[in-house]
Amino acid sequence: MIAYAVTDPSTLDFTTLEYTLKGFSERASMIVYRDTNNTDYAEYARKFLSSAIDFDKVLLHTDHILAKTLNADGVHLRSTQFSDIQDAKSLGLFVVVSTHTLEEALEAESMGADMLTISPVYKTPNKGTPIGLEGLKKVTSLVTIPVIALGGILTQAQINACEKAGAKGFASIRYFA
Repeated sequence: MIAYAVTDPSTLDFTTLEYTLKGFSERASMIVYRDTNNTDYAEYARKFLSSAIDFDKVLLHTDHILAKTLNADGVHLRSTQFSDIQDAKSLGLFVVVSTHTLEEALEAESMGADMLTISPVYKTPNKGTPIGLEGLKKVTSLVTIPVIALGGILTQAQINACEKAGAKGFASIRYFA
């Protein structure tokens, strides 16, 4: 089961970056640096990538050009960035795309994404109505690329339920904090 850590400013401390990332690496095999409000994102991404050495894959959020420039393994694109999938793939990047519906999941797959997140599976702050395990199961039954459950995942029981519903992994912010 893929364990995918999604960082945000509340979980990632750059003053103790190596220690913080070591903690993440004890539970996660993949990680993405995500900070939507950082005006110095490129500089922090550089620091993040140089310290995130204990992961199978290290991704940057939304910026496939920066991901390629800084030699990240890949990029995690928003559901509004489907038009960037092919450009990111042409740069040799591993591409994860955020999706929220079966239609988006099928579109991400058809456009060449390597993996997708579907969210929210469980209730999570400010993320709308959860699709639940039945919604997750529907997506996993119709999509052939790895589907990663995201949203409100805080416990091992939830992870197990997502796996039973066909998810190849789970992603979370709070689970890894």
